[in-house]
Amino acid sequence: MSVFRGRYYHTIDGKGRIIFPAKLREIFAQKYDNRMVITNWDSYLLVFPYEEWTVIEQKIFQQSIIRREVRAFQRLFMSGAVDCTFDSQRRVLVPPALREYAQLEKEIVMAGMGRSIEIWNKERFEAELDKSSQDIEIYSDYMADLGI
Repeated sequence: MSVFRGRYYHTIDGKGRIIFPAKLREIFAQKYDNRMVITNWDSYLLVFPYEEWTVIEQKIFQQSIIRREVRAFQRLFMSGAVDCTFDSQRRVLVPPALREYAQLEKEIVMAGMGRSIEIWNKERFEAELDKSSQDIEIYSDYMADLGI
């Protein structure tokens, strides 16, 4: 099973283009059709292969829009979603609204998360990583529950 994994330090150019690392591009090429959806989440961006995104959409659309929290979630998550593909130079253009949301200016981090990829402002990512490292005991219990 091909999954996205690893942490990659990269840059985003002035026009908002990112060259995806070769390892991540290989998975898109081998398992998916190079299409993806990028959306905003918790101060960073989430990238899903288009095929994975359609599964997420189906689950979301099964929820009643009468529920306030469903509408609020869709407003944040779905309204920010943009279809993207690699250009001829293996770059992906991140739209201005998403770049602004995640404060992507120059240095970024791409984190493979299994079925998705996170794109972070480098400083925000490192702060989040530091915070997570301080809570390591919580993760020890989680890993033990998984039988690791």
